[in-house]
Amino acid sequence: MDSSEIKSSEVSLQGTPAMNRKKLGIYFIESEDRRMALGRGYTAGSTPVDIHGKSIVDLSKTGGWIAAFFIFGNEMAERMAYFGLSVNMVAFMFYVMHRPFASSSNAVNNFLGISQASSVLGGFLADAYLGRYWTIAIFTTIYLAGLTGITLCATISKFVPNQAECDQFSLILGHCEEAEPWQMTYLYTVLYITAFGAAGIRPCVSSFGADQFDERSKNYKDHLDRFFNLFYLSVTIGAIVAFTAVVYVQMHYGWGSAFGSLAIAMGISNMVFFIGTPLYRHRLPGGSPLTRVAQVLVAAFRKRNAPFGSSDFIGLYEVPGRLSAIKGSRKIPHTDDFRVLDKAALQLKEDGGNPSPWRLCSVTQVEEVKILLKLIPIPACTIMLNVILTEFLTLSVQQAYTLNTHLGHLKLPVTCMPVFPGLSVFLILSLYYSVFVPLFRRITGHPHGASQLQRVGIGLAVSILSVAWAAIFERHRRNYAIEHGYEFSFLTAMPKLSAYWLLIQYCLIGVAEVFCIVGLLEFLYEEAPDAMKSIGSAYAALAGGLGCFFATIINNIVKSATGNDDKGIPSWLSQNINTGRFDYFYWLLTALSIVNFALFMYSAHRYKYRAQHDHEMDKHDMVYNQSSSTPQPCLPT
Repeated sequence: MDSSEIKSSEVSLQGTPAMNRKKLGIYFIESEDRRMALGRGYTAGSTPVDIHGKSIVDLSKTGGWIAAFFIFGNEMAERMAYFGLSVNMVAFMFYVMHRPFASSSNAVNNFLGISQASSVLGGFLADAYLGRYWTIAIFTTIYLAGLTGITLCATISKFVPNQAECDQFSLILGHCEEAEPWQMTYLYTVLYITAFGAAGIRPCVSSFGADQFDERSKNYKDHLDRFFNLFYLSVTIGAIVAFTAVVYVQMHYGWGSAFGSLAIAMGISNMVFFIGTPLYRHRLPGGSPLTRVAQVLVAAFRKRNAPFGSSDFIGLYEVPGRLSAIKGSRKIPHTDDFRVLDKAALQLKEDGGNPSPWRLCSVTQVEEVKILLKLIPIPACTIMLNVILTEFLTLSVQQAYTLNTHLGHLKLPVTCMPVFPGLSVFLILSLYYSVFVPLFRRITGHPHGASQLQRVGIGLAVSILSVAWAAIFERHRRNYAIEHGYEFSFLTAMPKLSAYWLLIQYCLIGVAEVFCIVGLLEFLYEEAPDAMKSIGSAYAALAGGLGCFFATIINNIVKSATGNDDKGIPSWLSQNINTGRFDYFYWLLTALSIVNFALFMYSAHRYKYRAQHDHEMDKHDMVYNQSSSTPQPCLPT
């Protein structure tokens, strides 16, 4: 067997229990036996290529901010459609399809959840086979097809129930003609096709945009930090347009025109995205990440009983040189986390000269799995923030229907109210580098004002304040409605109680979004393995999707636990908001958010950034090499 061992000749491998507690990184070897687990040969790490897969010699002619701005437009249109549907679809189902608010809200929550949770599929396809460019191209076309179907539903009278003799009083009593089952089936089908189209956009657009910057540049960190802030700014602009312009179109030109404008915006963004094709830098897909994860788990299980101190122990397997055996990925240094997975890289004499990848994996392949596992707690702790965002999108609209939305002589439509979180996000992002970064830099000493995890933590803390204020105001709103005789008029605005008290919770949740979501996106992109960047970004979208699903689950539990139709007891989330107890519900979310924040603080405290770990590993090698007069082992770079 032709292998280049780089373990210390002075270290005995005849194991004692103490040996198992040492750093295993000094026992790995670089072997020529197997070029790559998936048979693809060596690659140039994370070197960018053009659309044909050829290395880009002159990077100055591609990528950078110009290429990134072509990508921003695609995300802006997707979020415009996403928020446009999220705020208008509840009203469309209630007023046009004659569905109750509760079922309409759940249907929209499911749409929001699918559009985000399915991002895992898009991230997998991008990292494994298609690459980020082609994944975006395919799924954005699916998205456009879904929006076109929704537009047809709102335009052709055959797809909706009879609107004759259906006034507001009939809607309240539920006497309007209900939609036929096939009509609802069609609407749900095109709605969920649209949601599925987001699967390839969410996890890939942010990663593909970040790919346009040269990681070897000395300003790479600054460019990346600014990119994710501008990226989320494009998301916010899309949301603002959805909550204002699209609502205006709906009120003056009808539902068909409103949904049609979303389809037109998506079509234009698709054309802009394809026009920028010659400028883009691409990363080669590294083969199926799920296969590599499965290989590590199977190999570790098969060698679960093999001790590191065995006489058959050769070392921890790795390919030679600086390059990884995984297409599009550099080597990852060994860590001592999840040591049970190191069994997958445990090379024994019995493995022979060309072992199966289902029996022996490289250290880098094992570290990929470790990183994916270590990342999970952080996005998981943002699920609660997404629950709050989802609830605000639907429940606050019901609150706004009972409030005065006049701003001077201007009356804003109720569906425009969610624009205010977007405006607060826009304002914060505009002031971020001039106000927040210098302020937080003085407090934390961090060059960017706050680390990625600190920003996530700030966002989660502010979200607690937001939902707590929502509970306080809702108690006041409900008491006011009962005292002034509006208890059973839940679609009638109370002229002396302004809807702009909702701005406090809207603005606070906007601040929480800026810090939490932007920090999370940057954190996942930098920490994820090279060949799994899209899956790393999909973690954030998956957290958003789970937040939507959990919102539906929490709603259903609260409705069944707090209400009894047989006894005439309304639930906390009664369709008549004035007889319900939305304030209790908001306090429940506040309590859950506090518990979630405590879990995040624990997880963030334990987490070690990859850059910190790499520095410690280099320091360890230096000390180890200086401590012996014989050639000593070193870790891969």
